[in-house]
Amino acid sequence: MSTASILQKTCSAFLLPLAISAAELPQEILLWPNGAPGSEGKTGDEILTITSGGSHELSNIHKPSITPFLPVKGKATGCAVIVAPGGGHIKLCMDHEGYNVARWLSEHGIAAFVIKYRLAKETNSTYTVDDHALADMQRALRLVRARAAEWGIATNRIGVMGFSAGGEVAFLSAQPFVQTVTNAVDSVDRLPARPAFQALIYPGRAHRIEPTTNSPLVFLVCGYNDRPDISEGLASVYLKFKQLKVPAELHIYAGSGHGFGFRPPSTLNPQLLKNPPANGSNASRNGWRMAGF
Repeated sequence: MSTASILQKTCSAFLLPLAISAAELPQEILLWPNGAPGSEGKTGDEILTITSGGSHELSNIHKPSITPFLPVKGKATGCAVIVAPGGGHIKLCMDHEGYNVARWLSEHGIAAFVIKYRLAKETNSTYTVDDHALADMQRALRLVRARAAEWGIATNRIGVMGFSAGGEVAFLSAQPFVQTVTNAVDSVDRLPARPAFQALIYPGRAHRIEPTTNSPLVFLVCGYNDRPDISEGLASVYLKFKQLKVPAELHIYAGSGHGFGFRPPSTLNPQLLKNPPANGSNASRNGWRMAGF
């Protein structure tokens, strides 16, 4: 199956009803076992907040990591995705923009790795998006590539998927000017960090997306009711890719706003769960189980 077909199958998950079990999380893997460059002296623990709706949000990230969700060998496609949750660079929304997505991917043969990246806009943060969050994404891509044989992954089929602020981190990793490490700390740092594809789900600061003729193929998703820089901006981004003849696909969901992510049906309107829309209706075409519909 081609990378484009895998990406389309992957992102079609946003259109399907799904119930995800609350299984224990796999063991996370530190991106830098001896400490992340730029986080020297920062020893504070991560802060976990559970919202009134039961969602898990993380902040105070000083030890960036990936949590692997690996498919069983009989289902593995050889494709892998680094999943970057959003949260405005203040927090990470780990469930509907992270673990839920990764579980679905692994169940369908795609290795998924949920990244915890450093947060540039927390109060008193010394981190920046371009210097630290991006470095975390690049390191994740390199680390997965370094262990590709162990995990049954093809090194030319490792991509990124990001939501909101995580979408910004994802698309920055695909920009042409960020591919080298000047002060490599180990052999992993010397590996390529360019993703094979990018799935950008209502990405923040989309005006920064500047494709070139050799940019990775892109899958763009947002809601019609999102703020203009996203709901209108992604249409402009799509045209940039198309004009350069880079494979691109754009979906704008009517009735949806920002942050719908990938949620179990229990979080949705009970009436919709009892009577899902018939095929062919607006709601059916746009994924009736997305939050905010």
